Amino acid sequence: MSQPEITAYLKTSCGWSKGVRAVLAKYSLHYTEKDIIQNPAFRFEMEQRSGQPLSPCVEINGTMLPDISGEEVEAYLLAQKLVTENSVGTDVPLNAPCSDEQHAAMAAGIKMAL
Repeated sequence: MSQPEITAYLKTSCGWSKGVRAVLAKYSLHYTEKDIIQNPAFRFEMEQRSGQPLSPCVEINGTMLPDISGEEVEAYLLAQKLVTENSVGTDVPLNAPCSDEQHAAMAAGIKMAL
């Protein structure tokens, strides 16, 4: 099975972003990570490519999956037969939002960067 080409637009620390990372690790998939918090240009790129501002967004073999959880990424990979189901567990939930504290920390970091 060949490796799919994957670009993941993720936040530095976010429940959903952690879930996406966990799924990609579960299947040992190589991907390009674009941190939209550390680099605002990646956020702009994500918004242009996905047509919306919510993250995570994951592009797999040219198909953009906007505002997606780790569970949804895994379902897509399996449905497209890009991976074979396995029973490897993950150390984080695959479908969990950011906490209020994480949002506040990210907002403070963005203000400090400006």
